[in-house]
Amino acid sequence: MPRPDPSIAETVDTVLARWKQRHGSIQPPATPGAPALADGIFSTVDEAVRAAARAQPAVAAASLEVRGRMIAIIRRLCADHAEAWARMELDETRLGRLDHKIEKLLSIRHVLGVEAMRTEARSDRSGLCVIEHAPWGVIGMVLPVTHSVPTMASNAINVLAAGNTAIFSPHPSGARCAAHALRIFNREIERELGFSHVLTAAAEPSLRAVEEMFRHPEVALLCVTGGPAVVRAAMKHGKRVIAAGPGNPPVVVDETADLNAAAVAIIAGASFDNNLLCIGEKEVFVVASVADAFLAAMSYAGAVRLDAAAIERLTLAAFRFDPADAGRGDAHLKRDLIGKDTDLLAAAAGVTIPPKTPLLFGEVDENHPFVQEEQMMPFLPVVRVPDVDAGIAAAVKAEHGYRHTALIHSRNVDAVTRMARAMNTTLFVHNAPCSASLGSGGAGYLSFSIATPTGEGVTTPLTFTRERQIAVGGALRIT
Repeated sequence: MPRPDPSIAETVDTVLARWKQRHGSIQPPATPGAPALADGIFSTVDEAVRAAARAQPAVAAASLEVRGRMIAIIRRLCADHAEAWARMELDETRLGRLDHKIEKLLSIRHVLGVEAMRTEARSDRSGLCVIEHAPWGVIGMVLPVTHSVPTMASNAINVLAAGNTAIFSPHPSGARCAAHALRIFNREIERELGFSHVLTAAAEPSLRAVEEMFRHPEVALLCVTGGPAVVRAAMKHGKRVIAAGPGNPPVVVDETADLNAAAVAIIAGASFDNNLLCIGEKEVFVVASVADAFLAAMSYAGAVRLDAAAIERLTLAAFRFDPADAGRGDAHLKRDLIGKDTDLLAAAAGVTIPPKTPLLFGEVDENHPFVQEEQMMPFLPVVRVPDVDAGIAAAVKAEHGYRHTALIHSRNVDAVTRMARAMNTTLFVHNAPCSASLGSGGAGYLSFSIATPTGEGVTTPLTFTRERQIAVGGALRIT
């Protein structure tokens, strides 16, 4: 057995110990009259995988119409239970905003299902080739704490549409809400369509459970939505891994931009769920000639500006340093303010802000930790740059080669093109908030797993298929 990644062991075991100290068992409470373990929740990883493996041939044999009905159940349940499940997730994880967690569950209707499945064909004088997209089998899926239930629902739709089943391994701090939703998905799919255990999970998340899922012989493919440590651990097991990794999305605002529209879009994206989204605007590089006007537009649009002293206090609250001096040494993000509301950040900064302020912002230099670290809190650092090309260069540096997401507000098509080429990110957004890249106010499509390290991009049902060619020699040629 491979040795566990120490950083994963520390993360999982620490979180698990804290959770048990606060709440007791992670296993969700049983429905009255039902056994403690039921509807896809099993005592061990092996039991969960084997149940999913038994269910998978029937899902693969089902027509796209029947798979579509499974998906419709998941979409309907996410909409019907959006407020309750969002509140449950917020109470458990203590990250983000209730209204935006509700919105994430309502948005599940935009995830691609069977409509993305297709069969292709090509022919020449030698015959016919049919290209099909076949299922892998049982998919092992790691869920993040930031979007536990939405990621599970999104991935479940993709996986079932392709004819697979799945075992989920949620983050310990988001395990109860994920298990609760999974049981209801399974219960309704079995009640309406007769398929049992198409989605499964082990009752207790742990490092051992994650490793066991990674190496289990009946898990055919891994999909990991989380930090670099768990991605590295998944890749040690010789299986194909679809990895959704970190991001630090930069925004460039040049002198041709509609500054008021840019401010509104940037606030909408950076404040969503207290900036927990991996695609969310994390830092802004604005051309100096319009910087003052842009800062004024941000204030006019409802964000609150912090002065240098307040930013310094917030920095010391949000990061620890080696040595512990905000001006020197390496910055390490603390977890205390991640996903917290602006009033808590303001208190740490020593200021008072109006109720329901969506976002804090302020000027910093290019090397500030708020710029260089993916900080996931509703404070947006703004950096002045001499011109758009300097902004693009600074954006490339701050994105750290993650190839995740980048944004620009500009009316200069040449500048937009230069930035798109320089960034080479999976998602690139022009004159819109980050959400436009996933189908909200834009032409993209939704998934909560964006595979940047392994290159698949925004996942769809086809991401979880194997391409299969069927050649028919010298036959069925009719033209």
